Amino acid sequence: MIYGAMKFSIGGSLKLAFRPWVEGLDNIPAEGPAILASNHLSFSDSFFLPAVLDRKVTFIAKAEYFTSPGVKGKLTAAFFKGVGQLPVDRSGARGAGEAAIRSGIEVLERGELFGIYPEGTRSPDGRLYRGKPGGLARVALATGAPVIPVAMIDTEKIQPPGKVMPKLMRPGIRIGKPLDFSRYHGMEGDRFILRSVTDEVMYEIMKLSGQEYVDVYATAAKRQIADEAKRKADEEKAAERAEKAREVEQAKRAERPGD
Repeated sequence: MIYGAMKFSIGGSLKLAFRPWVEGLDNIPAEGPAILASNHLSFSDSFFLPAVLDRKVTFIAKAEYFTSPGVKGKLTAAFFKGVGQLPVDRSGARGAGEAAIRSGIEVLERGELFGIYPEGTRSPDGRLYRGKPGGLARVALATGAPVIPVAMIDTEKIQPPGKVMPKLMRPGIRIGKPLDFSRYHGMEGDRFILRSVTDEVMYEIMKLSGQEYVDVYATAAKRQIADEAKRKADEEKAAERAEKAREVEQAKRAERPGD
């Protein structure tokens, strides 16, 4: 009931304000379990996709969204619960992955839709990065649920990092045909199978989104970008210190008699 009310208010507002366009909506089954595997460009992806669907779709969210203290924390928790988000403790990389897998299996066993971002994090630059094989593939093979590739289009342009006010523009959503991996059922312990399943899904997402594909993990790319930004900042600081040292030396020379 809470989900329905939140979907009506938030989903209706999003559709009215941003008018997202959708292709392939008929690829979402009217009933039964399915996994929606999407690229991840923006924080808003988890709101725009549910807004255009008739069925509830459950995504994984950080546990901190549900446990923050105070009035703001309670409102945030109520909001995320209302839009169908499940809290997962990400304090440990392996523990977070196992918790997400268990949660996904539980959602699918109830005959519902489970949403997941195979890249594991938002793209740092709008490109599509290598999918992580642990979550998506293991959930798909353990449940036998079909995997439906989804491409979010231009959502990163609505509210870029550092921008408070969103830009009113039309994002897009392309939904592909369901992928059947039942031939691999019971093989979720084979890392080569997990990699193959994940790569097949990412290839379909790439075709739908038109993104440039980068065969590295987005988390590694983010670290590289952060390291490069730090290196440049350190170089700029070093240059500033050197310039100040030169100015001080020049001032001292000007004060010396006979110089």
